[in-house]
Amino acid sequence: MTAILLSLIAGLVLFLFAVGNLSKTIQRSMGDKASYWIQRYTSTIFSGILVGTGVTALLGSSSAVIIIAIVLVNALVLPFRHAMGLVLGANIGTTISSQLIALDVGKYAPVLLLIGFLLLFLSKSERVHNSGKIIFYFGLLFFGLLTMETAVAPLKEEAFFFDWMKKTENPLRGTLTGALVTLLVQSSSATVGMAIVLAKQELLSLTGGLAIMLGAELGTCSDTLIATIRGNAAALKTGLFHVTFNLLSLIVGLLFFFPFVHLVKTLSADVPIERIIANGHMLFNLLGVAFFAWTIPLFERVLNRLLPDRPLTDTGLSGG
Repeated sequence: MTAILLSLIAGLVLFLFAVGNLSKTIQRSMGDKASYWIQRYTSTIFSGILVGTGVTALLGSSSAVIIIAIVLVNALVLPFRHAMGLVLGANIGTTISSQLIALDVGKYAPVLLLIGFLLLFLSKSERVHNSGKIIFYFGLLFFGLLTMETAVAPLKEEAFFFDWMKKTENPLRGTLTGALVTLLVQSSSATVGMAIVLAKQELLSLTGGLAIMLGAELGTCSDTLIATIRGNAAALKTGLFHVTFNLLSLIVGLLFFFPFVHLVKTLSADVPIERIIANGHMLFNLLGVAFFAWTIPLFERVLNRLLPDRPLTDTGLSGG
């Protein structure tokens, strides 16, 4: 049992290390392009959603995109209303990672690691060097998942683990489990990835996997809220909008949980369970954005009333 736990922790650490460094490397490679796209192409809610989706898919982290938006809002270069569209788009963009995880690309991890390693150490070009880093971290990410998948396989024989996983079939318990795990590891992608790995090894049911996915959506709000500390009112409103949107989506998801599970199964047809969970992750966020995008003006009025922007004064401008 100790060996299983250590292997699982090792796989999770590799995954989290790869996700964090992959996002940072891509941000450095892009320079100020991400911030430029966010400022330049978010003049409407719809364009904000598109940019948020695209940039999140590139960076592989919804938290990174939302934190960039909070920084730009706090610097008064991005209106709060435009940041709301980005938040919605980031929620869609983060589902791309679960699709990649479900495609079983872990077996190709050594190939990516080798290519990335060779580019890192054989090329002196900065652009090729950064490309090597990106490929290497992608390989490390998938190798971490492969390690976790191998580690949990023997748990099929452990009755206590099977009984514990069975409890996640209760939507509320599964959601709380997903939220807690995401708070601990600070990555919704890791939580959904673990759910996909467990389901693939027949240790987690579809209902349990989708319930954990719902919880991950709420748990991921913690780091964006932390980013608003000592920010201005607009930055705080951006963080609160992220929490409110995810919380309301979660409540609706729990109220219609079993019809949602049936819908995901119907739309996914005969694909493996890991693909169904990834599809559920994407469908949940698409439906949430489609439903709440029309209420952004209402959210804006309410949050502006609760946290009105303070007018800039000469004293405030000279304080830095």
